Amino acid sequence: MDFFRFLIGFLAVAVAGVAAGPAVSQSKTTTLLVVPEVQDTGVVKFMLPRFTLKHGVRVTVVDEGDASGSLIADGDTVVFSRGGTNYGLTVHDTDDPHMATLAAWMTGDVGRRTILSFKKDGQAVFEAPVVVAEAEEAVELEGDAARGADLALSACGRCHVVGEVNRMNGIGSTPSFAVLRSLDDWLERFLAFYALNPHPSFTIIPDVTEPFDETRPSPISPVTLTLEELENIVAYTATVDPADLGSPIAHQ
Repeated sequence: MDFFRFLIGFLAVAVAGVAAGPAVSQSKTTTLLVVPEVQDTGVVKFMLPRFTLKHGVRVTVVDEGDASGSLIADGDTVVFSRGGTNYGLTVHDTDDPHMATLAAWMTGDVGRRTILSFKKDGQAVFEAPVVVAEAEEAVELEGDAARGADLALSACGRCHVVGEVNRMNGIGSTPSFAVLRSLDDWLERFLAFYALNPHPSFTIIPDVTEPFDETRPSPISPVTLTLEELENIVAYTATVDPADLGSPIAHQ
């Protein structure tokens, strides 16, 4: 009897060890040093949840010390510019597969466009370096357009005309999706819509937007979207035919 108890106990410990081993080995984390002048803009909190959502890699951000990679002025691979200074990503730990994933995303079209779409007080914070802007190609959107159509109607349809489905229900002074689609920077506007007035007063993006001021509650029923749902709406919007207004539309 004692032998069987020992055997059962041994097997239980062995199984637990096997189960625990992969969970630790499969932990997907990396570290990124970001210079203070970039961190202070708030862009890190804007971009990293999007990356983590897509790739499942958690990024620990530091402003000094050792890290697997650095987002710094004059880094190896230029990502964006601000105030005449180019900022790029330098990979220090070439054996870190999760830093490699982050580097591929940040220096690719999706990561760059995400960063360039970041706005503060309604104004773009970063610019594309000329060499990057000239080499840019059409970005492939990763969202689900079919799901995006339903989300656009439920989340945006009470103000915007999304399409024929609510053609008579939008607010007259609010541009339709077709009109917005005709703007040169429509993609950037949609990716960062929650930072553009009047959206901040009633929009919630978990892990991205700040909580509402208790003294200034949302004037209407809040709109809550995840970053994945926002990508689906963007994918749907890309399928909308731009409105033909007969003349170029000035950026507002």
